[in-house]
Amino acid sequence: MSEKQIFIFGAGYSGRAFARANKGAATIFGTARSPEKFETLRQAGIAPLLFDGALTDEIGDALRKTTHLLISVAPEEAGDPVLGAAREAIAQMPLLEWIGYLSTVGVYGNYDGAWVDETAECRPVSKRSMMRVAAEQDWLELGREIRRPVAILRLSGIYGPGRNALVNLENGSARRLVKPDQVFNRIHCDDIAGSLWQLIQGNKGGIFNVTDDLPAAPQDVVAYAASLMGIEPPPEIPFDAAQLSPMARSFYGENKRVGNAAIKAAGYSLRFPDYRAAFDHMWASDDWRDGEARSPMKR
Repeated sequence: MSEKQIFIFGAGYSGRAFARANKGAATIFGTARSPEKFETLRQAGIAPLLFDGALTDEIGDALRKTTHLLISVAPEEAGDPVLGAAREAIAQMPLLEWIGYLSTVGVYGNYDGAWVDETAECRPVSKRSMMRVAAEQDWLELGREIRRPVAILRLSGIYGPGRNALVNLENGSARRLVKPDQVFNRIHCDDIAGSLWQLIQGNKGGIFNVTDDLPAAPQDVVAYAASLMGIEPPPEIPFDAAQLSPMARSFYGENKRVGNAAIKAAGYSLRFPDYRAAFDHMWASDDWRDGEARSPMKR
């Protein structure tokens, strides 16, 4: 098979983690909304292009040579901005084998702490999650139309180097809010990358929850990080007494345990099956502060 060429619309934190895990198997292009972000993309092994909602000649040229397309751009009121700008161009990509779309477990809404899998009904609560459901459907519809596999990856709370409770404790922003029986689901960015490479390897389509094995109370994660650092965790704050933004409060309105059997059935084994394994690794390897400064081969 000829070398893969991958194009990422929206090469943010997850897209860059994916690119850093490239073992020379692919050429990777990715977009940013401003040229100031180009150097960060280059450091991750991504050839940068500008995308601010309009299809450019440079993007069009890259798409014509692309075998695998990854979308990591949030939907807007008017719909998915990538489909809005480039649907026709994508439908005519001559070498396209696979499409991946990074979504969120927020599409499930609230299940009062019960387990959900990919067959669970989507009953989104927030406007942003409603737009995600619509975008998922639009990408699946395009896949059916052009007869290409589409993988929808529903991601739980993303963390990793530069974005974690160790950093929050160091900079003084960590809090331990306690809402009885509340759990959150999370996934290390390296496991998002690994899941993507696994699906690309077999051009697998479908819906996949990308989340670790241990939904957990958020205050427990902060306490564990503090124990690694050898410091006292911040005091517990009852949820009802906490000062929260409307968006932060909305996250606590959804409570579910998200299962990950489908991505495992696709052949992927989690590198970090729970937050403890991930925090142990980040602390021991001292790569928890900066998500962009890691060597691609560092383990």
